[in-house]
Amino acid sequence: MKKSHRPQTKVIKTQPNMNSPDWIIWAAWADRITFEEIKEKTGKSENQVIKIMRNTLKPSSFKLWRKRVHSKSIKHRKKFEYSRKLLRKKVNKNKYQF
Repeated sequence: MKKSHRPQTKVIKTQPNMNSPDWIIWAAWADRITFEEIKEKTGKSENQVIKIMRNTLKPSSFKLWRKRVHSKSIKHRKKFEYSRKLLRKKVNKNKYQF
């Protein structure tokens, strides 16, 4: 059998239990989960999530996460919905061009 050049994922990481603090960390790293959804499911505000991330992550990991969250417009529901509308308009606009 010929080996593929793609890396093979041997372990699929599953979503942690919602009652554990690991779920908040997992959700904060996920791009598709907004801070509003985290608040609805756990009751933790954005500031509380930031404090949890600061206390549990290494300083370098926390800085990477903050940079990622700051540059992504999808961690807030309004910005996420607006970015999806722009994407749909762009796709529909390009759809009919030949």
